[in-house]
Amino acid sequence: MPSGIEVTKAALDDFKKIQDYMVSAKKENAVETYGKLKKEYKILKALLQVSGVNLEDIDEIKES
Repeated sequence: MPSGIEVTKAALDDFKKIQDYMVSAKKENAVETYGKLKKEYKILKALLQVSGVNLEDIDEIKES
């Protein structure tokens, strides 16, 4: 079973990927894709906040 730090690291990696995809989707005006990515973004953001991760500097999207 993964430790808490391993789960947090995986969530951080996924958070970064989702943000990169969201930036690309926005540039391409892929509204539907952006909306789906935003759902994942919100879930990961909530998980990281509950884990005590300070997202101030790493959250490039800054959407709620």
